Amino acid sequence: MFYVYALKSLSRNYIYVGLTNDLERRFHQHQKGQNKTTKPYLPFILFFKEQFQTRDEARRREKYLKPGIGKEFLRTLKT
Repeated sequence: MFYVYALKSLSRNYIYVGLTNDLERRFHQHQKGQNKTTKPYLPFILFFKEQFQTRDEARRREKYLKPGIGKEFLRTLKT
């Protein structure tokens, strides 16, 4: 299984979208500051996730959610 997920920074106006096959491990890496992209925006809440059978499906969804209209969709979700 693969997951597309979105994190929201609790300290700044920042949403991060990612893809992983182990959501719990990946979330903990973000929370510990082990990702240089997200480290300045700690701490986070996980507010969105979707599960996919293949990495290709997940990657297509991730590519949709990262820019423009996909990011706007994420901003409309209640967190």
